[in-house]
This record gives sequence, C-alpha cells and structure tokens, in this order.
Amino acid sequence: MCKEPTSGEVFVFLNRNRNLIKLLHWEHGGFVIYYKKLERGTFVPPVPSSGPQSIRWPELVMMIEGIQVEKFRQKPRYELAEN
Repeated sequence: MCKEPTSGEVFVFLNRNRNLIKLLHWEHGGFVIYYKKLERGTFVPPVPSSGPQSIRWPELVMMIEGIQVEKFRQKPRYELAEN
C-alpha cells in the first residue's frame, strides 16, 4: 500500500461478505485493532472522494454506523496547506 503503518492513519479492512470490518491504528506504544461484525446486513463502503484508496473520517463513521447517503453536497472548509 506504500503507506507507513505508524503514521497515525487508520487502515480499514472489509471481508468479502462485507459483514466484518477491522480498523488498524497505531497509538503510542503499539497497534490497536477495532473489530466489528454485523449480525445482519453489510457495510457499504463509500465512493472515495480524496483519492483512489482513501476515505475521509466522516465517511468512515457513517459506514460503520450504517448510514448511507444517496446525495450530498460538501461545503468548502478551510484546510491547512501541506508542506
């Protein structure tokens, strides 16, 4: 994936049936895995907006909570320029 695992990013893994999600995150001292299995239904991954393999935090939270948005309009927000 060409990413640094200790960068603080959250890595998201879905199984083939999309009823199981694992989130891998580095915190001070080691990795943390968050795991959720649905008894009914599936996780619907959002269409990535900021890159081919990345999603924003609000999209991840909505996916985990089972919220699927059909139409939306993102209002512009201030962002710091990257170095």
